[in-house]
Amino acid sequence: VYRGSVKDFQGFDANQDAEALYNAMKGFGSDKEAILDLITSRSNKQRVEICQAYKSVYGKDLIADLKYELTGKFERLIVSLMRPPAYGDAKEIKDAISGVGTDEKCLIEILASRTNQEIHDLVAAYKDAYGRDLEADIVGDTSGHFKKMLIVLLQGAREEDDVVSEDLVEQDAKDLLEAGELKWGTDEAQFIYILGRRSRQHLRLVFDEYLKIAGKPIERSIRAELSGDFEKLMLAVVKCIRSKAEYFAERLYKAMKGLGTRDNTLIRIMVSRSEIDMLDIREVFRTKYEKSLYNMIKEDTSGEYKKALLKLCGGDDDAAGEFFPEAAQVAYRMWELSAVKVELRGTVQPAGDFNDDGDAQVLRKAMKGLGTDEGAIIEVVTKRSNTQRQQILKAYKAHYGRDLMADLKSELSGSLAKLILGLMLTPAQYDAKQLRKAVEGAGTDESVLIEIMATRNNQEIRAINEAYQEAYHKSLEDDLSSDTSGHFKRILVSLALGNRDEGPEDLTQAHEDAKKLADVSSNDSSDSLETRFLSILCTRSYPHLRRVFQEFIKMTNHDVEHAIKKRMSGDVRDAFVAIVRSVKNKPAFFADKLYKSMKGAGTDERTLTRIMISRSEIDLFNIRGEFIDLFDKSLHHMIEKDTSGDYRKALLALCGGED
Repeated sequence: VYRGSVKDFQGFDANQDAEALYNAMKGFGSDKEAILDLITSRSNKQRVEICQAYKSVYGKDLIADLKYELTGKFERLIVSLMRPPAYGDAKEIKDAISGVGTDEKCLIEILASRTNQEIHDLVAAYKDAYGRDLEADIVGDTSGHFKKMLIVLLQGAREEDDVVSEDLVEQDAKDLLEAGELKWGTDEAQFIYILGRRSRQHLRLVFDEYLKIAGKPIERSIRAELSGDFEKLMLAVVKCIRSKAEYFAERLYKAMKGLGTRDNTLIRIMVSRSEIDMLDIREVFRTKYEKSLYNMIKEDTSGEYKKALLKLCGGDDDAAGEFFPEAAQVAYRMWELSAVKVELRGTVQPAGDFNDDGDAQVLRKAMKGLGTDEGAIIEVVTKRSNTQRQQILKAYKAHYGRDLMADLKSELSGSLAKLILGLMLTPAQYDAKQLRKAVEGAGTDESVLIEIMATRNNQEIRAINEAYQEAYHKSLEDDLSSDTSGHFKRILVSLALGNRDEGPEDLTQAHEDAKKLADVSSNDSSDSLETRFLSILCTRSYPHLRRVFQEFIKMTNHDVEHAIKKRMSGDVRDAFVAIVRSVKNKPAFFADKLYKSMKGAGTDERTLTRIMISRSEIDLFNIRGEFIDLFDKSLHHMIEKDTSGDYRKALLALCGGED
């Protein structure tokens, strides 16, 4: 199935189009609207024919005339559309290595993503256009392992056999593990050989096998073992093997997010993918970033340049609300990866040679007399497990006859006080306190209710219920019922029971459950959409739900999260999405919340503090890994940049390291 956004124009006449372009450019000024309408609605093959007809009829070079008549980004875009794909790639690479400095990102994008045939065509086009050998030019402009991998990719010799040997898959996964994680230093040659030569189908299976034996995705190992441009190149190769559409969607998003636009990247991708997989890129973009590529271009560009880019984009998926196979495949792969068991690790471990009385003395000394030694308090509290902190509370009371919590409260203030005091509570007490704050007073903080209730296991929920009753002499269920309403209340009350099934998946039942979630035709009010989702999402075990979500994708070609967002709204939608994301990948769910708490102007310190406390002994190490995978920056770096003083020092101690 053709997945480009630009197709052959029906009733095409090269001479007629050449005349229309000539008329659009003759005289004073030029008709830019006519130029962009015509060129963006013709395929590349047809544009090449127009260039030939223009020269035959007018004895002039159409590209030269377009360069003369147009300016800026619009001129670069239109002229890029006029070149055959191989010559377009050749021009991009020539520009990337000419002059002072090298545009390594451009080299990486092109050479990591092109097929064998596209590479061969590129090499020939470069020779034809510039009379130079592309390999020799790249050798002269790059170095080290980065250069070696580029040269391997330039051969266009990736295996293309779809027949895969299971034994070789296992061997390659083992070789990659031994070349990196299990080796002192890194055997870069092994990474280059396997990632540069094996077929796409083979490598996808290698990546799955690697995840099973290493307990982490290959991308995370590459980040840990490699560095610089070589690391970026290998990550790009892996991403393109997994899904080129996802790789280009990410490149486009990064080209437009934040201040300023990387127009060269935007132009290069929109032109080069417009007749290959733009529809797939659009759909992955919509799924991954929760907005359409069309709308992001519309918000980030202007004038004729914007109009031309939107024509190449080919449509607004926010308006269409459709979901195509490539996006479903990406979602399905993510569900499959989430089903692989990965060891969860906190960043705070019990201190060796622990002495509760000694720690109590250190804390008393830190708060005695004038001033407070916040550093000493942070050192003790953040480097002890919660169980050890409870012992320190008792030792402090026994030794000094004082309440350590009261003393800390009187000596500390602001964000640091909230963080340290939160760490001194048991996990259940802390969650109970956060839930109480979310429902008391005017207004309800639904986001806190959702975050806690959607992510805690049965044992944690039961402990929260006990702590809540003990602290506030009311049941959590009663407070949730009195402070919320409708389907949202029913979801929270169901979760508050702590009765989720804990058994394995049942394939037959999973198929039936998926069918139930996919059914939009039921008119029975007692079996509403929300009721069906509640009966499954709030009661089935995590392994079973993962299978349900996979069956749902097979059945509907939709991801269940996409379906929830399309068919529901408000707190009900947010609660179900949180449950789905928690089932899929809980560390990634918390990584996303941490990122949102710090991005942009201001910091949501309440969310930041709550997650850092509650996950520090459960899965904060895994959250760190997901954070860097998702946002290309470490959690440590973002905390360091976004917070200050002793609060920052304490958060970084909990974070446990720089990735």
